[in-house]
Formats: sequence, C-alpha cells, structure tokens
Amino acid sequence: MSEWKEVQIKNIVLGHRPVTYGIVQPGPDIRPDGIPLIRGKDYSSGKVDISDLYHVRPEIDIPYKRSKVSGGDILFSIAGYVGQVAVVPKRLDGANITQTTARISVDLYSYCSEYIFYYLISDLTQTQVRKYAKGSAQEGLNLSDVEKIKIKFPDYSIQRKIARILTTADAVIEKTQAAIAKYKAIKQGMLHDLFTRGIDPATGKLRPTYEDAPELYKESRLGWIPKEWEVLSVADVSENLDGKRIPVKQEDRDKQAEIYPYYGASGIIDYVEDYIFDETLILLGEDGENVVSRNLPLAFKVEGKYWVNNHAHVLKPIKNISTIDFLCEALEFVDYSTIVSGSAQPKITQGHLSKILLRIPKIKEQDHIGNRIRTIDQKLQIEQNYLYKLQQIKAGLMADLLSGKKKVNIDEEPVN
Repeated sequence: MSEWKEVQIKNIVLGHRPVTYGIVQPGPDIRPDGIPLIRGKDYSSGKVDISDLYHVRPEIDIPYKRSKVSGGDILFSIAGYVGQVAVVPKRLDGANITQTTARISVDLYSYCSEYIFYYLISDLTQTQVRKYAKGSAQEGLNLSDVEKIKIKFPDYSIQRKIARILTTADAVIEKTQAAIAKYKAIKQGMLHDLFTRGIDPATGKLRPTYEDAPELYKESRLGWIPKEWEVLSVADVSENLDGKRIPVKQEDRDKQAEIYPYYGASGIIDYVEDYIFDETLILLGEDGENVVSRNLPLAFKVEGKYWVNNHAHVLKPIKNISTIDFLCEALEFVDYSTIVSGSAQPKITQGHLSKILLRIPKIKEQDHIGNRIRTIDQKLQIEQNYLYKLQQIKAGLMADLLSGKKKVNIDEEPVN
C-alpha cells in the first residue's frame, strides 16, 4: 500500500467542473422531449435507470448549466438516498441532476470512474459518509462534506484492473438476479393457475380453464372453482397462536445471548437467548409497509426453535390441509388489500384474517399442487444460495482489493 496515495475528492475533480449539485425543484414543468434529469431514485441500484427519467424544459435547465453531466462523471446522493453512487453512462451526456445529487467530474486520464464507484460504495467510504451525515428526520451531506471524502488510489493501470475484476463479479451477480426474477415470475403465474384451476389427479395436468370447460367448475363465494374444491376460512383450517407471542424490547434483546431467531412481520430481525415455539408453523405479517407492497413474502414457514413478536400472526394447520407448505402458499396467494386497515401503519387484524376465504382442494390434489410448487421453489433456492455466495465473494474482493491487501497482476492492455 506504500505506493498508493490518499486524496480528497476536491483534489481529483477537474478545475473547471467542481463538485456541485443540480436543479432545485424541477417539477412539475416536465416534458418528454426535454433535457433528461437524473434523480436519486434513478440510480439507487448503483446504475442509472433511464426507463423513468424526468425531462425538463430547456428554460428550467439553462440556469443550471454548471451541473450538466458527461459520461464517466460520478453521481453521489447527498439527500434521500445518501451515499448511493453511480457512473453516468455516455448516452446521458448533457443530462442534468437534481439538488439531491452531487456531481463529481474527474480527470479520466488519471482516475478510473469505475474504480472510484466501487471505492465510494465500499465500507471505506460509507463510514466517512456516516461521519459527515447531518439531520435526524432526513440525513444529508453538504458539498463540502463530499469534497472532504478520502479515496486511496493505486496506479491508474491497477485501478482499471480492480474495476474490471469487480465489474466481472457484478455481471455474474446480475445474471443470477435475472434468473431469480425469472423463476419468481414463473412461480407467480403458476400459483395463479394452481389456485384457480388446480391439477386433475387423474391426469396430473392442469384442468382446462372455466371458459374452456365450464362443466368442471361450480360457483362459490370466491367465484368459479373446480367442483371438487371447498371454500373454507382461515379459521376453518388453522389455529391462531397469536396469544403466545411476546414482544421483547431492543434494549432487552441487546442484553441477551444471540441463540434463537427472533421473528417480526417479514422475517428474522434479531436473535435472543430463549424461544417460545418449537414446531413448524406459518407466520403472516400483521402490519407494516410490506402488508401493502408485498415486496417480501407475507406468509412464510418457520421451523425449529424461535421467538415471535407481536407483528406477525402465528398459524398452525388443523384440518383439511395436506402439508403446511400448501397452506403457506395458499395464504401467500391471497389479496389482502380489502381487509387492510390503517393508512399510516397498514394492519391485518386477527379478526379479519380469521375470516379470509381460501380455495381448498381435496388432500390428494393438494399434494400434487404442493409438488409443483416445490419444484420451482427448489430452483429458486439454488439460485438464491448461489447469489448469496457470489455477494460474499464480491464483498471479500472489495475489502481486499480496495485496501491493497490483495495485490493484482496487471495484464498488458492498451490504455484509452
């Protein structure tokens, strides 16, 4: 690391293009053929998403010529998404930014944008961001704070090599994420077919749709369902164990040994030294943003010894159900929007949940449905495990490469 130099951002920017922020209050004067405007939300994933960019009228853009961007510039969020980073793609030359973003224009002959990107998203920089961030309701950075951030640079050729290694790792991660998204989409379509048409046990295939074979269906409180099916409430097929839940304050959890999972509305949120349950059950989020957005599974199976707080309903199958997996997927398939109460804090009450109606096939058909779901779940799990492994490898690479702990061999390559 002796040959590496530590430099503040203010000392790597081009003299005629200092660190600056962009347009203040750009809306609602927007139009499709105007100047592209990059907001913090447009690069929260690390890359600039051009699919939903604002375009402002030239009259709005002209007073802010100082904040126009060029390909290779670094975007650094200073409010809202504080610490988020992206490199401006060449196709967005001439675009502008909002006041929540700082533009960092560097000498691309001395510094590699992609290397700077990875350094800025690493813990080496994010610890500095946390040091400088101000505000309680909404954290933010001043431009002077951004200028003070320090980056350690090796020779330019080494910067390029490090960036190439990490970019390659990202490409594999993105490919795996795409595979996961594909399997999730397939599963959603499959669930719709399985919980509306089901599988004919005699053929092992999906039943024809109601439109193609109405004689196979009957009317119910949930519309047309296969003749062999029943409509039962959540209370009919499960026992609610909410009375056994016990919330534990954060300050009390901090004093405990981390042994057993402590579950909340969307999964494990901590570990505690004792457990309430020691059996396989279903948890269903009771409140919070995910009740509406459904970005994470609302109903999920839990096993082993664990503790549950009062933000997740606890359900145990009691009859008419072949496996806990089937009931879990049936609950996940439900649209809960009609029973959600509260706007500031969306909530599914125990009373409303107990009355939710489910489409319940015969036990044998449930087994067929469960097997289909299990097949796609296994593929999803393989990809998710691989993604986790890749993310761990990348995290290790970033820590070693950006600190200089791991030396890189420079391949001979032309420098543009």
